[in-house]
Amino acid sequence: MALVVVLDDSMSMRALFGGATRFDRAKKGGAQLLASTREGDAVAIVLAGAPPRVALTPTTDLRAARAMLDGAAQSDRATDLDAALAMARGLLDGMPEADRRVVLLSDLADGKPDGAPLGEGATVPMWNALPEIRADGQDCGVIRADRGGAGVRVRIACTPGGGADGRSVAIQAGDKTLATAPAPAADTGEVVLALPPDLDPRLEAPGALVARLLGVDAIASDDVAPVVTEAAPGAIAVVDSIGEIAATGGPPVVEQALAALKLDATLRPLPQVPDRTEDLGAFVGIVVDDPPGFTPEERRALAAFVDRGGLVLLALGPRAARAQLGATLEPFMGHPVAWEPTTSSGVAIESATGPLASSASSLLALGAKHRTILEGDDAAPYAPLLEWDDHQPLVLRRSMGRGEIWVVTLPFALDASDLPLRPAFLELLDAWSEAARLRTVPRRTDVGVAWKFPAGEDVKITGPTGTAVPVVADGHSAGAVPPLVGLYRLVTNGRTEARVVAPIAREVDLRPRRLSPSLATRAVGDSRASVDASPAIAVALLLLVTLELLLRLYAGRTTEPA
Repeated sequence: MALVVVLDDSMSMRALFGGATRFDRAKKGGAQLLASTREGDAVAIVLAGAPPRVALTPTTDLRAARAMLDGAAQSDRATDLDAALAMARGLLDGMPEADRRVVLLSDLADGKPDGAPLGEGATVPMWNALPEIRADGQDCGVIRADRGGAGVRVRIACTPGGGADGRSVAIQAGDKTLATAPAPAADTGEVVLALPPDLDPRLEAPGALVARLLGVDAIASDDVAPVVTEAAPGAIAVVDSIGEIAATGGPPVVEQALAALKLDATLRPLPQVPDRTEDLGAFVGIVVDDPPGFTPEERRALAAFVDRGGLVLLALGPRAARAQLGATLEPFMGHPVAWEPTTSSGVAIESATGPLASSASSLLALGAKHRTILEGDDAAPYAPLLEWDDHQPLVLRRSMGRGEIWVVTLPFALDASDLPLRPAFLELLDAWSEAARLRTVPRRTDVGVAWKFPAGEDVKITGPTGTAVPVVADGHSAGAVPPLVGLYRLVTNGRTEARVVAPIAREVDLRPRRLSPSLATRAVGDSRASVDASPAIAVALLLLVTLELLLRLYAGRTTEPA
């Protein structure tokens, strides 16, 4: 027999059943099932928490199968039974055994109570082995808790038809309750709680405050969530030091260009670079057009911003060449730059690489009378994306920490060149903003969503329970998947950061999925298994032959001769 066990390790399986969780009952049932297998049977295990995973490929090593099932751990993932069953059927397709089947160990709460019945039209026999753990009851969970200003916005989701009416939401710091408010009466809703005005600044740290849903429901672990400082995801700051206004009036040309791209980002014009790291926390990228150098505070803030994964697009022009006293272009340039006359008419098309290769022909005649010249030591760490026709760099890129620096040796002013009027300018902004988006690490992610890290980084992750989360490298990058909701501590090349993993709203829906009639019956699982009776039959025949011989001997002794 070839058997695939589909074990549901989602958050809904944390609900109690007979003094233990449904997940524990499912593991016990799976262990009983594997105990009935015999030599020659092939077993595979699929975990149904989203995304589904093959925990054990088909093997005839039954001891390894039992060990893998015994070591399976509960997670807080959402449920994806459709994909898990499809994965199980795919594993059986290549198996040589004639008797093949799928065994489902799940509470059937996958957030799709009105979906098509599970197992409908399946070509492989399936068995719902534990119908007694079918989901029921009511559950509510804290999906997210965002801090903005002096308040915390808490979002609650409940099993439809139940709601959190009569329950309360509290903001707590350790054992101290700072604020409470009634929970939303609807199945899904938000409530805003005001924080005390004299709040300790140390409580700004991620995880220092938690939002807790008071009361009792089916699952206790989703009733608490760390508070995360609210930030505008995907915001881009535009720092226009010149105060350049487009010839037609309105915002600076770089703002108009970014708006024309219709990026999934919020544009925030700033008069100067913020000098505090916290003020840059809401941004994924910063465009700085011809700054007059950076103050020591601005340099520290920018260095920390890039180090944590932010991107800076730096356009250098005459003001950058005349930096103010005490202001430099560090950490991007170690030496002053020069604003010099040029006889170059445009770029060398063959020098274009990466995202600018397709639009470089639009920069053959830029009309620039001056350009910025970099020192050789400053240009060496950068990779040129585009060069002038005399091989001086026009656009350069460099990785620093987890972020990047893009440098353009022309300002974005219309009176300096025709660069802002060419298609390549839009291509440049689009490529830079896309790189910023890809490198963005949100403070909150959904459970089960992988975190990616550049290859070669030393990453250590500690989960909410204090256990380490494995980081797996695939050659080009490394990744880790957080299996539980809560606060995670990350140490990347010595830098410490905190991230919050949130539950998925549909997982609090404890309404079970329907089953097709073939999947609902137990007959497929327990009364049609083939049993090899040949050893028993052989022993019975041997006993009959022996008995016949004994009877013949006895009859020969008691019969008198004629």
